[in-house]
Amino acid sequence: MSFSDLLRAGLSRARGLRAGASAVALLTLLLGGLPARAEGVLERIARSGELVLIGYPDLPPLLSRQGQGQPQGYAVEVAQRIAAQLSTALGRPVKLRFVPATDSVALETAIATGKADLACGFPFSWERDMRIDHSLPIGLSGLRLLTRADGLDGSVASLAGRSIAVVRGSLAEGELQGIQPQARAVPFNNLQESLSAFQAGQVQAVFSDTIVLAGLAQSRGISGAVLVPELPYEVYGVACLVPPNASTYRHLVNLAIVRLLQGYLDGEPQAVSAVNRWLGPESSIGIPQARLQAIFEGVLIGVETIRPVPQASPGVEPAR
Repeated sequence: MSFSDLLRAGLSRARGLRAGASAVALLTLLLGGLPARAEGVLERIARSGELVLIGYPDLPPLLSRQGQGQPQGYAVEVAQRIAAQLSTALGRPVKLRFVPATDSVALETAIATGKADLACGFPFSWERDMRIDHSLPIGLSGLRLLTRADGLDGSVASLAGRSIAVVRGSLAEGELQGIQPQARAVPFNNLQESLSAFQAGQVQAVFSDTIVLAGLAQSRGISGAVLVPELPYEVYGVACLVPPNASTYRHLVNLAIVRLLQGYLDGEPQAVSAVNRWLGPESSIGIPQARLQAIFEGVLIGVETIRPVPQASPGVEPAR
């Protein structure tokens, strides 16, 4: 019996009681018991009925929000799938609530201290993994330069002596020095500031995540800009960040991610529509569907294939 089945079976015994209190009590038993001072992630979600997603509200196509409206983007699509998986496992509705983050320190602190449960669309980092945990990848991306069409050609040699914007403390900042120590890295607090400096001619390029750079350049209407080189300097998995030491919760997060990616590969209409809306050939960044399929196949190569089992028709014995 899977964990989800076990959890549903346990929670169904308490349907005659108040859902929130019974869910918390049974989860404590199922997870082996936790100290009263340390409410676990699943206990907190079962009590509140909320999955708290934290992120930067200005990084399309992963996540963006207009004013105080609802967030949207690929990271939100993934988070909604995770909320649905948790709802099934906990036996009660789980809604998504978004909390904007201002910087990486605030974001990681919120997840580590239980003020947020999830952040999606972040490259794997060994340093960060010492503090909080990563899910399975929700896709792959890489580091490239956004520059003028008549600017840098993307070769390592062309970076020497050039002013290149990076986000302070980011993966890109460290990798730029490793790729070309003679490049002149110009740090900014966030990617928006980096792009503003590029548009103002203060730097010759911006070094960051390929998907986010493409999305922001499109949303800002930056003309005459290109991404170089053709292949990223470095390719990495893009994952969700989750609280540390919460293996059962992370298992459910991973299960939701695998089902979305597998659904895309199987041609399941809702999964294909959800992914293509933000990443596919008709989206603002236009990743070919064949490339997305190759990316998802690579992500799933190390895990069990999960496909829905068709329900047997009434009166038909299942095959033995």
